[in-house]
Amino acid sequence: MTRQILVPVDGSPKSLEGLEYAVTTYSEDEITVLSVMTPHGARNDGDRPISQAQFENWYDEAREETDEVLDEARELASDYGAEITTRVDVGEPWRAIVEYAEENDIGHIIMGSHGRDDDSPLPLGSVAETVMRRSPVLVSIVR
Repeated sequence: MTRQILVPVDGSPKSLEGLEYAVTTYSEDEITVLSVMTPHGARNDGDRPISQAQFENWYDEAREETDEVLDEARELASDYGAEITTRVDVGEPWRAIVEYAEENDIGHIIMGSHGRDDDSPLPLGSVAETVMRRSPVLVSIVR
């Protein structure tokens, strides 16, 4: 019986190490790679809401970056002879990861200890820590 494995990636070295661990350790399971586009960059100066055009510009740029991240993930998996499924979500990363796990019968989340924007000396980044605390399934952190 195969398990459903979720591997969140953001293009950071640690997230790709998480994927490498998943494809080498759980090659017989179904691995889904999730990349979350965070709309923090879709902001306007001041208190006004952003326009539709501003949001569309943000989305197009974020999607292009996300597609590059997923292409890198596919290439890494291919290097190990592994097949992966890729998904994209928009939202707060920890929330999108946990919700995806809850809604898609995921049995295990494997993720890097820190993401692209985290150069902290702490053992876990904020997303990894929050996913560990809120996930309904086993979470393995790759350091």
